[in-house]
Parts: sequence; C-alpha cells; structure tokens
Amino acid sequence: MTTSRTLALGLSGLLVLSAACSATSVSSTPQDQRNEGIGLGKVLFSGDSIAVGQAMPLKAALDAGGVEFQSIAAEGGGNVVGPFSDESWQKISGAIASAKASVVIQQLTTYDWGTEDEQRAGYQKLLQAVTAGGAKLVLVTAPPIRPDDFYQPHMAELDRMPAVAKSVVDTSSGQAVLLDAGAVWGESYERDKDGKADRSADGIHTCPQGAARFTRWLLAELKKLYPGFSPADPQKWANAGWSADKHFARC
Repeated sequence: MTTSRTLALGLSGLLVLSAACSATSVSSTPQDQRNEGIGLGKVLFSGDSIAVGQAMPLKAALDAGGVEFQSIAAEGGGNVVGPFSDESWQKISGAIASAKASVVIQQLTTYDWGTEDEQRAGYQKLLQAVTAGGAKLVLVTAPPIRPDDFYQPHMAELDRMPAVAKSVVDTSSGQAVLLDAGAVWGESYERDKDGKADRSADGIHTCPQGAARFTRWLLAELKKLYPGFSPADPQKWANAGWSADKHFARC
C-alpha cells in the first residue's frame, strides 16, 4: 500500500501551486458574497467509489484551508441516473437539503447509464435540488476507465454523459458549471504517471498520487470560481495520513 512518505516523494514536483494560492484560512462568507464568487462556503462532495478516494485528499486540503467539507460519495452508488439511482437519489437529495452547502460538487459516476433523455433528467433533477437549497452545482467529469465485461456494454452511454451534463449546465442560468478533468487524467486510462502508480490496477479507481493530483487541479478550478478562496499549501495536506486508507489497497 502507498504510504504518506511515498506520496510525498512522488508528488514533490507536482503539488506546487501558484504564489496566489496561499495557505491562509478562509471562513465562510455571506450568501450574497458567495454568489459573487468572493469566497468559498461549505462544500458538499458526491459521486461513486472513485469519488470516495478523491474525497480523502480533498477533505484534508479544504480542512487545511478553513473550508467546511462533507462527502457523501458512495461505494457502488452516488449516481443520479442508472442502476439503483432511485435509492441513491434519496440519500443524495436528503444530504443536499440538510447540508446547507454553498457548493455541491458531483463527480459524474461510472454508473450514469441510460438514454440521453434519462441522463439529462437525472442531471436536471440534481440541479433543481441544489439550486433549491441556495447552492451552486459543480459537475466534474469522471476519469477514463479501462472497461471490463461489466462496463463494456455501457461505454457509449458513459462517453455521452459529459455532453449531456453540459447541455444541462448551458440552460442553468449560471447556477451550474461543468469542469473537464481531462487535464488531470488525459483521454485514456493510464496506470502510471511520472514513474508512480496514478490509477488502480482495477482500471477504474485512482491511487493516492492520482487523487492528490486531482485535488490540486480542483482547488485551482475552485479558486477561479471563487477568487476569495485561498487553497492551502500542499505540504499541509498531501501527507495528512489519508494515503494509507484501505481504499487504496490495490495501488
């Protein structure tokens, strides 16, 4: 299993943020300021088991930056369309209503199967629930996978979901954005990057290095959306112990 020490060595050149991204703690700002993009309030993070791994360094990073964070990412779930989505939706909608977050980040899941209309309806339902709670919706594309027999029949549906999600964002009147994580993962599954395990051997999940690279990227994207947000220095979160979690056992 990858240890925190190993992670630090592997990320020494990767986790360098710009000078503008200081480690100053940021407290929640009033709702009107948040809507203007001044600061970053509470973040609610959702998605499938890939997102479970992403949530670990993201929590460490936002905690270090003084931003409240809650993850409802779920093993084998977290989807708003596709198999068992009715059950997942009860948990997701309930959490959105109770969390009182200012930003809801949904990483598109590897279970977002269905027709184009079904996918669109699922993302619209999510958008409505998020905006009803006074929050902004941030949709993030999932990393490319190496499909096995379980996923192979659904690859066309999964390939289509970013475009469907964008169509929902385009009609959201600025209440939602879609972030393309291709800058992190590339266009196809890559097991190693810079000589280190970046993705799990199962072809689906991320390893600590990949999860940390994703966190670094997402913090920078959130900084663009909320200029008053100051991401913590990676030294404060990259070695916070999360990389030893059993979730990364196949790395």
